[in-house]
Amino acid sequence: MSNAMMGPVLAQVGLTLITLLILYARRVPAMVAAKPTNEVMQDKKSLQALPAGARFAAENYNHQFESPVLFYVLCVGAMIAGLTSELSLILAWAYVALRAIHAAIHITYNRVMHRFLVFVISSIVLIALFAVITMQYWSA
Repeated sequence: MSNAMMGPVLAQVGLTLITLLILYARRVPAMVAAKPTNEVMQDKKSLQALPAGARFAAENYNHQFESPVLFYVLCVGAMIAGLTSELSLILAWAYVALRAIHAAIHITYNRVMHRFLVFVISSIVLIALFAVITMQYWSA
């Protein structure tokens, strides 16, 4: 069983942990400054009053648990089933790189159309990864 796909998996996990650290670095000081009550904390609308950087970091951290979940399943499944290939490895690394670019855009200047373009490209790469692994499975 090839474990080459573990590199992109670990990189994606690392990216998620980096976004978590950025979230803490931005959200904790914003919350301390705002001194919200428990009721305010439970109202998601009130979080819009936090500085943009704190909101964007939280949003991006949440995004790390959306389509990347499919990425993890594909990569781990491919490793377990012995369905990794050079093409799937290239696609996996491309996906992680695009997710890193998406995160960088989101937590810095957050131009939605730039972020959306990278999201679309990363989605296409994820679909291609799915297709490659599926074809390997059916031809095995």
